[in-house]
Amino acid sequence: MIIEESNAMLPFCEGVTKIQCTRNNVGESQVLSNNASNVAVDNGTVTRKPSPVRDKWGKDVEFMLSCIAYSVGFGNVWKFPYTALKNGGGAFLIPYIVVLFLVGRPIYYLEMVMGQFSSRGVVKIYDLSPAMRGIGVGQSIAMFIVMTYYTPILAITFRYLVASFSAVLPWAKCDPSWPNCVDSDFIGQIVSNSSIKPKASAELYFQNSVMHQNGSLFEGLGLPDWKLVLCLLFAWLCVATILIKGIKSTGKASYFLAIFPYVIILILLVHACTLDGAFDGIVFFLKPQWDQLLNVTVWYEAVTQCFFSLSVCFGGIIAYSSFNNFSNNVYKDAIIISWLDTFTSIVAGCIVFGVIGNLAYVTEQQDIQAVVKSGAGLTFMTYPDAIAKFDWLPQLFSALFFLMLFIVGLGSNLGVTTSIVTAIKDQCPELKNWQVVSAVAVAGFSFGTVYLTPGGLDLLDVLDYYGAKYVTLTFAVLELATLAWIYGVDRICRDIKFMLGINTSLFWRICWGVVAPLATVVILLLSFIDYKAFIVPIGYNVLGWFIYIVAVLQLPGWALYATTRTSSKTIDSWWGSLKKSFRPLPEWGPEDTPTRLRYQEEVEQHEATVPSDRNAIDFMKRRLLS
Repeated sequence: MIIEESNAMLPFCEGVTKIQCTRNNVGESQVLSNNASNVAVDNGTVTRKPSPVRDKWGKDVEFMLSCIAYSVGFGNVWKFPYTALKNGGGAFLIPYIVVLFLVGRPIYYLEMVMGQFSSRGVVKIYDLSPAMRGIGVGQSIAMFIVMTYYTPILAITFRYLVASFSAVLPWAKCDPSWPNCVDSDFIGQIVSNSSIKPKASAELYFQNSVMHQNGSLFEGLGLPDWKLVLCLLFAWLCVATILIKGIKSTGKASYFLAIFPYVIILILLVHACTLDGAFDGIVFFLKPQWDQLLNVTVWYEAVTQCFFSLSVCFGGIIAYSSFNNFSNNVYKDAIIISWLDTFTSIVAGCIVFGVIGNLAYVTEQQDIQAVVKSGAGLTFMTYPDAIAKFDWLPQLFSALFFLMLFIVGLGSNLGVTTSIVTAIKDQCPELKNWQVVSAVAVAGFSFGTVYLTPGGLDLLDVLDYYGAKYVTLTFAVLELATLAWIYGVDRICRDIKFMLGINTSLFWRICWGVVAPLATVVILLLSFIDYKAFIVPIGYNVLGWFIYIVAVLQLPGWALYATTRTSSKTIDSWWGSLKKSFRPLPEWGPEDTPTRLRYQEEVEQHEATVPSDRNAIDFMKRRLLS
């Protein structure tokens, strides 16, 4: 038996408002849910199972630390330094900070507010507009793609961490089978009469010993390396062990995952600054190229980096904040975390380029940029090559670097996995936490082994491009449009006033309603304009577009489902159901029943006093200013 409307179970309430009716009967029952799992039928009598109480963080500070651990990840260590260098060095910091101030931080605050206010995850939060529930489902698909490749990178990091305890770093010396190789612990300039440029042993170690890389995907994927599979198993055991007892164990782990990396970062920063040539590397990283400020691509990269560095519009922030106490000051948390994320990126860049500056110095390389590789190459080739040349305890600093990388990666992976687990549990609350976590971990491990094959990293690039970047940017536009213009900036501000007792300034209203949506639309359009198919077998590009299309089709599919649930065969009924599917469900609001009743009463009183919009200008003014 499916109950479509809560009032359908209260026929004696005709003639009074829904709020009055529910309040009069609150001693007998709470506000009814659309979820049929909360309803049971016994001999024709409708009874209700009590809704499960949502877990909460042990302390408010655990939420902030968990968000820090989630947002500060691989992107801060390997993506930000290279992106900044490629787009103007120090000049890149200007558009990045502007974008952070106008786009990144407002979205971060918005997602925190909505998650905490509703105590719902990334899918269930669209009770505020059921027709748009496909956004949450699509974002969960993107998060699943990210989860499948994020943990394999964590596995590679752990492989390097274990190797760091060798008497001699294994990538410091060439293997006899590697042609045209130069030992990475060699200090000095490499002179070769051959037309083929020699490769450092650190690069060949990563390609041949760790990944057993193919030349390209045209040679096939191959079989995963068994050592990496064991490392992947260990990484998933770490994730599952922390998550299996619920959000409280995540909060306890956050003290270590969020704080300890900064101890290592401080040690690495001090050491990097003492290296010969480090100052030249840091200056090279931070030196402004002012002409780049007029380059549209730089601003595009700033927005992209801001999105993926803060991890907004993925669902993790909404999931984490949904476990907050209702009155937690998320405004303070959003400000602290967003600026700390940027600070960490800059410090990590100084560490990385301090070490690269030393690498250029000892190899007598005049062009620092010539020794820099992007992405994973920076972390698993360039940096190990530089560490191998340290004249004092290279194993120690290698272990510290990869331990720091493993910890920040683990913290981020917890947020990614929590988002998926929360989405599943919101839809199926009868499932136990350990069951969902175990199923997600097994699925993640199974899919993750594919990325540890000889062609796995090339596949990672393809799926990250289509399944993470394109899907996330597309649903970022739709998420902001839904929250700002369907649900309404005006209602969000009233929700904040109800929850935290603070008035929202015009700055936040403009950012949510105008700046952030426009910025995401522009970046999405530029992404499609700059699209270039990967030079891989065509099937992989087709697979990427298939994932993107499946994710995007969630929106019309769920909108149709929400519309047809309560409509009849008449056109008027169908049109009325369509409009209704864009409005919040009857049970939308705070998790606590008395608080929700008080909130719904305030909403009804406000809506009774709002005049109808005469034109689009009135609509926009009301949405942004009322």
